[in-house]
Amino acid sequence: MKKNLISIITILIIAGCTAAHKTDSAKNDRELEDLASLMTGKFSSELQSKADSTYFNISLVMTPIWAERKDGKWLYVEQAVAANAGKPYRQRVYHLQHPSKDTFTSEIYTIKDPLVFAGLQNDKMKKDKLTFDLIELKDGCTVTLKKQGDTYLGGTDADKCPSDLRGAKYATTKIILKKGMLESWDQGFDASGKQVWGAAKRGYIFMKQ
Repeated sequence: MKKNLISIITILIIAGCTAAHKTDSAKNDRELEDLASLMTGKFSSELQSKADSTYFNISLVMTPIWAERKDGKWLYVEQAVAANAGKPYRQRVYHLQHPSKDTFTSEIYTIKDPLVFAGLQNDKMKKDKLTFDLIELKDGCTVTLKKQGDTYLGGTDADKCPSDLRGAKYATTKIILKKGMLESWDQGFDASGKQVWGAAKRGYIFMKQ
């Protein structure tokens, strides 16, 4: 009986240490910190829009939230036409994690009543009001990034991200990220695989401001 009790206590101690190690690893992950730093800030596609009129001048802002959480990095993300920056057309929460060497994931969450949080990056009260119960995971839309040198490349998994925008059946995202630049290519496809929305030539090129 005593041996069994000692075994159980030992297992619990090991499990506790393992969990603590995982938590500490996520909290002190330098590579994850580097990725979050590259993504954080204000970006603009103005240069691309001036060079090619088929692209709009889009403002993209990514702001750290929930710094107290120990399960990765969390960002509030807002996109708007630059001329109408106060009324974003897309608001999301990204959950960044580092599951294996040189591999990173970004889970995508929608926000309930998103316009209530427009401009959150400049409003501490709105940041405080955005709580975990107000977001919902977009199943199948996780972005996986592979680090190659100083560049992160990746995107969503084939046709797994559902979309009903403009007759689409699914959406894809392709990402190229490096210091000072993010290229994001979002496209929607119908059931036959025909593109029904999104840029046709390449992704939007956002330069960090």
